[in-house]
Order: sequence, then C-alpha cells, then structure tokens
Amino acid sequence: MSGLDKQRTAMAAKFAAILPHLDERQRRLLIGAEARSLGHGGIRAVARAAGVREGTVSLGVRELESGQGPLGRVRRVGGGRKRLVEREPALRDALLSLVEPDVRGDPMSPLRWTCKSTRKLAAELTRQGYGIGPDTVGDLLREEGFSLQGNAKVLEGKQHPDRDAQFRYINDQARQHQDVGQPVISVDTKKKELVGAFKNRGREWEPKGRPVAVDTHDFPDRELGKAVPYGIYDIAADTGWVNVGTDHDTAAFAAESIRRWWKGAGRTAYPAADRLLITADAGGSNGYRTRTWKTELARLADEIGLAITVCHFPPGTAKWNRIEHRLFSHITMNWRGRPLTSHEVIVQSIAATTTSTGLTVHAELDTNRYPTGVQVTDGELAALPIARHRFHGDWNYTLHPQPAPEKDEVSDANDQPTVHNTTPLPTSCLRHPELTGMSDQQLGKLIDTLVPEMELQREHTLRARRGRERLVAAGTGAKAKLTPADRILATVLHLRKLATMDLLGQLFGVTAMTISRASQEVRPLLEAHGHHINGSTARFRTPADIAVFLTPDLTQTEIKETS
Repeated sequence: MSGLDKQRTAMAAKFAAILPHLDERQRRLLIGAEARSLGHGGIRAVARAAGVREGTVSLGVRELESGQGPLGRVRRVGGGRKRLVEREPALRDALLSLVEPDVRGDPMSPLRWTCKSTRKLAAELTRQGYGIGPDTVGDLLREEGFSLQGNAKVLEGKQHPDRDAQFRYINDQARQHQDVGQPVISVDTKKKELVGAFKNRGREWEPKGRPVAVDTHDFPDRELGKAVPYGIYDIAADTGWVNVGTDHDTAAFAAESIRRWWKGAGRTAYPAADRLLITADAGGSNGYRTRTWKTELARLADEIGLAITVCHFPPGTAKWNRIEHRLFSHITMNWRGRPLTSHEVIVQSIAATTTSTGLTVHAELDTNRYPTGVQVTDGELAALPIARHRFHGDWNYTLHPQPAPEKDEVSDANDQPTVHNTTPLPTSCLRHPELTGMSDQQLGKLIDTLVPEMELQREHTLRARRGRERLVAAGTGAKAKLTPADRILATVLHLRKLATMDLLGQLFGVTAMTISRASQEVRPLLEAHGHHINGSTARFRTPADIAVFLTPDLTQTEIKETS
C-alpha cells in the first residue's frame, strides 16, 4: 500500500470516529481544515475519505477563510426547511376561525360545539387541505396569545346600585364594633357534602397505582345522607366554629349554630360584650328576606342578652363574605382527595384545619331535626323588637333583647287576643322630605302641575268608557279611594322603593291594587314632564318602621345602638 493510500485510510478512520458526534457546520469546518492542511488536491482527497461532495468541503474551506466567529447555530439565518405558516399563509386565519368562530369565520364552524383540542383542530385543518400536526397547532396558538384556561367565576350578574355603599357600610360597622371590643362574626352555610365513599375533588399522596376506590355514581346514601356545615368565623380572633348538621339548612339551624358558638367560645372570648355584629349573605337560611331568620335571632338575642346587628351583603356578592376565603376555602383544601365516609370523618377533618397565619377551627356534630315550612305571620314579624337602620333597613337591622315578662303579665297576655294597629299614618307624615326625596314646596309644585292633567285624563277615560258626554255634573257620584294628590304621593313613595305596595296600601288605607293603579296612572305623566324619582336607601316593612324612622328621639337612639 502506497503512502497516499495509507493517508486516505487514516483520514477515513478519523472521520468515521469523529464526524457522527458533530453537527452539520462543525463537520464542514473539520473537513475544510483538513483539506487546507493537505494543500493542492486536498479537497478531493478529503471528500473521498469523508464520503461527502467536494462542494461541501469547499464550503467548509470558505467558511474558515472568511474569519467568521461562532454563529451559535448550525445553519445560517433563513437556512433549512421553511415553516408551514410561511408556505401556507392562509393557515393561521383558518386556525383562528376554528378557535374563535364567534369573532371571526363561520359561526356554524364544525367545531363550534365540540372540545377544541389540538388533535381535533389538526384533524379539521388537515381535512381542509393543510398538512399539520397537533404540536404545530399548539405552537401556533401560543404564538397568537392562546393558552389552556378554565372558566373564571367573576361575573356577579346585575349589580345593585347601592352595592359599593353597602360594602362601605359593613366595613364601618365592623370597625366600630371591633374598636370597642365587640364581637364581629361572618356566617354562612358551606356546600352540602355527600356522606359515604364518594369522589372528593383534589389529589392526595397514595402508593403508585393504588388510588382510594370510591363509588362510580354520586347518588346520596339513604342511611348516611348529607352533611350541612354551617360556619361562624370570628374575624378579630381568626378562629372558626363549624356546626355540622344532618337535617335541613333552615334559619333555626343557622341560629342554633350561632348559639352554640356563643356558648362554646364567644362569651369566653368577649366577656364584656353587649352587642354582636353578624355579616351574612343576602340569601339562603340567613337571607334578609327570610322571616324565620329574624324571629330566631330575636329569640337568640333574648337568650344571650346581646343586641344582635345583622348586615347583609348585597345580592350576588356572596363570595365577598369573609368566611368564604378565610375558613371554607381552607377546609376544602384540607380534605381534598379524601372521601368523606362518615360524619365523624367530616367533623375531624374540619377540626384539623389550620393555616400558617394561626387559624384554628372547632367542629361538632348537630343531630337535631330542623323542619322546613315554618310560617311567620305579618303580626309576628311586626311584633319583633327590630330596629332597621336608616341606610337600607332591609339589609341592616338590629334585634334588641327584651326583658322576660312577669308571670301575671304572661297570663293576662294569654287571655287577650293579639290586636295589631293598622291605622294609616297621617298623609302629612308621608310627605316628609326624608321619604319623598324632595322638599314640601317641590312636592306641592309637582302635585299642582300633575293634578289638572290627571283630572283631564280621568275625564277622557270615563267618557270613553261611557261612550257619551256626562249626564250629571263633575264631582257627583262615587268618590275615588285616593285623591289625585294622594295618588301622586303614593307613586313617588313607590318609585323611591321605600316599601312594598302592600305596605303602601296599609299607609293610605287602601288595597295594594289601588296603589298599583295609581302608579300606572301617574308614572306616564311623570315621564312626560321629565320628572325622575331617585330611589332611596331606606327600606320599611311595617308602618312602625316608618314611625321610628320619622321620630327624632327614636332615630337617635337607634343610631347610638347600632354604631
């Protein structure tokens, strides 16, 4: 073997050992350097030894002679195969029309009502003539600012106009109570939980391949039933109390839960307390429209001797209740992935809930029965010792403890029937600026403007009903139940949202239907004259509420007791 053959054999062995470990550019530079070292004829010799084209060796030589530094990449910018979106400019729009059919593209898209996974998107694009895989679809979506996201619970529905004002009022009430050492609690019923071997959301560490076995269906167990956790969160102490019921979520159950908290923890933590502030949702067993909630709280106030103030969150804002994210969320995280097989497991899991900031929780089981369908009459509601606050008395009110009656008084009361005063308030009281939202002069001017048109409108209505002119003089015959001025006043009070039509009927000594007809008659005239009646923040349920609201002495007492 000649010396040239030995040299080629040695180069071939060297290239075979090294080139597989190099990238494309590194291989070119290596064989180019080898060709330069051989001099004339080196390019052909190296190409044969490495098994590449001579043009590849020449390119490596030129790259070395250019003096260019490391590129940080294998190929030059623009080298290699072109991207699919560059070869198919319409691909990006076709993809976006599938993932956003309501914004762009056909609203009757084939994937309009199906899961838009990358595989299904790739399959639909391939059917349209684009050869694309799921990974490329994912890359394109990320380039367009898309990502996998779940639903976000942020829509609160229609917002009440006094929503923010009520939040500020609750905050002020809580601060005033806490500043003088009075208890402030947040209450609510947690989601009802199925008791038994049912799937519980979340994951726990278990031996690999051996998850906890649970039932395939979530049908309630007739023997175990459900658990109803009612929570009380002490805002200042950062402590929780959960009463786990086994029956219905009623107002009586809610009040009993608060009673247990006070006897078990509250009176020890606040020995000098004479008031209690409760913040609660607008609905449910402790809702502001629930009559039994108020009657049960009145009994509780008498029993524990505290004035109980309740401030409800506006409708649709339950998630702003402090107990939701200070207590219930931690309970849910503590028992995640764990089947709630018994009431004991639920109680122990709740009691074991803690946080790094110091939250502690007490839990106990309540096996009492709480029947539904308990009725509270208007008379019973009117007899409650309830003082409604000047700001939204329907959401904010105080129940005062009443001294126990003497034995003789109880006997006398049982012998006499209960009589409720339904005497209408004087119209002069109902014209008060606090109720109408306008001065007496403004109201009088409004009445003077509308009464002639109301009389004319009434005459036209009667003529159309008779089909002929009058046979008797105007003013004769049956009298209207409400004068024109009273109809205007009733409509103003109704538009102010101060009371229901039933209560307005009691105030004017007529039926709710008469108030409704008066409102239907006056409202078009108000709109025609451009009179806009602003709603009030006061809410009344009984005539006594209005009497207290308009009596300065009682109003001042109410303010002192609730602030």
